[in-house]
Amino acid sequence: METLRIFDTTLRDGEQSPGATLSQPEKLEIARYLEGMGVDIIEAGFPISSEGDFESVRIIASEITKSTVCGLARCAPKDIERAGEAVKVAAKGRIHVFCATSKIHREHKLRKGKEEILKLSVRSIQQALEYTKDVEFSPEDASRTELEFLEEIVHAAIEAGATTINLPDTVGYATPKTYGEIFSHLLKKLPIIKEKNVILSAHCHDDLGLAVANSLSAVENGARQVECTINGIGERAGNAALEEIVMILKTRSDVYKIGSKIDSTKIFPASRMVSTLTGLAVQRNKAIVGQNAFAHESGIHQDGILKFRETYEIMDPASVGLPTNVLVMGKHSGRAAFRDRVTVLGYKMTDEQIESAFVQFKALADKKKEVFDEDIEAIIDQSLDMSASLWELAGLQVVAGSNTTPTATVTLRDSTGETVTDASVGDGPVDAIYSAIQRLTKIEVKLVDYRIRAITKGKDAQGEVQIELEHSGKRIRGRGRSTDILEASALAYLASINRLRSLNQREMLVHPHAAV
Repeated sequence: METLRIFDTTLRDGEQSPGATLSQPEKLEIARYLEGMGVDIIEAGFPISSEGDFESVRIIASEITKSTVCGLARCAPKDIERAGEAVKVAAKGRIHVFCATSKIHREHKLRKGKEEILKLSVRSIQQALEYTKDVEFSPEDASRTELEFLEEIVHAAIEAGATTINLPDTVGYATPKTYGEIFSHLLKKLPIIKEKNVILSAHCHDDLGLAVANSLSAVENGARQVECTINGIGERAGNAALEEIVMILKTRSDVYKIGSKIDSTKIFPASRMVSTLTGLAVQRNKAIVGQNAFAHESGIHQDGILKFRETYEIMDPASVGLPTNVLVMGKHSGRAAFRDRVTVLGYKMTDEQIESAFVQFKALADKKKEVFDEDIEAIIDQSLDMSASLWELAGLQVVAGSNTTPTATVTLRDSTGETVTDASVGDGPVDAIYSAIQRLTKIEVKLVDYRIRAITKGKDAQGEVQIELEHSGKRIRGRGRSTDILEASALAYLASINRLRSLNQREMLVHPHAAV
């Protein structure tokens, strides 16, 4: 099977997304991961754009050895010199030079004629060859360039020594049919492409939502390199998404009959790394790496997944680095998924008990977007009368402020009516509250998530605190509401502790030697 070269431009075009600036260490961290994934070419930056970009490209070039490290340059001597200096230390270095060729760019941006652009491009390629034998040339806005001129400049670029010709759909204007035809046309008209083993490359933007479709059309018509980014980030609407290109080729190998060297199990971690470091969130319904990509809420779909995964999944979640799919419990979930979740949670219930709990579950699901495992446990524990000896907040006093050690005094009441009080200090008022509750309940947990939101308006608005605790590998969520956010924090923590205790009581019945 043929192999498609994956040219990742997350660190160059991807970083051009508004608000996606990366530091030098962050760029290096991403570059290391891309190399580990099997990316063929890493476009590390635009060295002339800033001293920081130059240093980032140079440092990446000095460390990355398996992937080709590429620096971008305009057809300007200083650009090429700077790119050459940055990549000359690379084990495998490339300079990517570009020059606009479309009529609109020639007339309104460059204000140069065709002949001048031809000569400029040839000179620039020749200069780049002084630093490396691996030179890529891009006629910018190729998808809007007249085919005759495109033939002429591509031929000249190859004769000048370019080893890769990239045909960018710079503004996302192309459609799959017309974009693919550019590649097939050039391959037919220019035998020199095959004679000199020149690679044709696709670089597509997503302004019309066609970046991936256009890239695949290019592959069908002879392209053997695709330029893409993790999560599809990039200028304006972004670039073709690496994860989509790779998984389409893998999943539909019957159609494309071409693969890549990418280790697909590293895709999901790469997505999360790039999202975290750039601050650009991945939309929930994003293909391959979105939160909902392998999540199922429909009762019909959940029933099918439980019987045979392939009924509603064309990819194994593990193939992109996810351990499992997710059956999202919500108002569309059916009895089969609910029964399965009850079993997974460790409950053994009769059909009557499950039916009763399912009715309560559906009532709750109509009120909230997603029903968590802890919600289901609370429903079942209540129906099985396992909620005895749970704590209530009977009193709370907090002292905090400048030059004062935050201190919380907490009073709890158990189901017998007995109250206990203790005080503790902390790094802040919430930490002090949680420390005091731990001392009173003698249940040690780790706080892994803490969120606050206003649920009403005005000065007396109610605040809601949502937290997630971890204990012995279990994740427990809790929620508290109050006009006093510190009280809401305490209530959320107690809700989590109570759910943990109910869960423990259930486990003690099933596994008598278990302990919190």
